[in-house]
Amino acid sequence: MYGDEATIRRILTGLGDTWAVVGLSGNRGRAAYGVAQVLQRYGKRIVPVHPKAETVHGEQGYASLSDIPFEVDVVDVFVNGDLAGAVADEAVTKGAGAVWFQLGVVDEAAYERTRMAGLDMVMDRCPAIEIPRLG
Repeated sequence: MYGDEATIRRILTGLGDTWAVVGLSGNRGRAAYGVAQVLQRYGKRIVPVHPKAETVHGEQGYASLSDIPFEVDVVDVFVNGDLAGAVADEAVTKGAGAVWFQLGVVDEAAYERTRMAGLDMVMDRCPAIEIPRLG
């Protein structure tokens, strides 16, 4: 299990409300689109990160994490598992407080690197499922 209840709660309620959602585009059929909507409903500011740098859910998009001109609290990763570790490394460089890998995305080496850098991390979970459970 990569993300105990205390870590999940800390990320969702204590770290801050700016979430960079890597892989978020205007494609309504993708999971990132719906999850970002849920995060917004719970008061999170979402920041779309996608090569197209599209505006999504009213928020300006950026092509990469390094292009975001302000701090982000959490990096929520919706990319192929083969690419997720590199995104976690970028999150460390960006100075994020946490990294969240979505359902089905597990990279144990990235988890270890991210935790060693002092960030909280959750893998193979979905914040849109977890946040309503917090009550």
